[in-house]
Amino acid sequence: MGDGPGDFFFSLAEDFRGWKSTRIWDSPDHSLRVSAEHRSRGRVHLTWTLSGTDIKRPWDFSCTTVHAAGEDMRHLAADVREFLRMAAE
Repeated sequence: MGDGPGDFFFSLAEDFRGWKSTRIWDSPDHSLRVSAEHRSRGRVHLTWTLSGTDIKRPWDFSCTTVHAAGEDMRHLAADVREFLRMAAE
């Protein structure tokens, strides 16, 4: 599946017909986690969780976005790769 989030999203797009378990991508420092579930009607539910690294006051924030399987996920993967490329410059 590769190590980066772009690879993770492209793998979800390639499996547009679905999968059974939750798939998870974690950033190397564990401050961002994305979990993906394929649900009925060809929808992918992505739960994005940001975690604070302050040990005295740890925190988490999560939200879920819903995307059409296949082409919508391909566009998301391309957008994530482009964002990361631009951020690295």
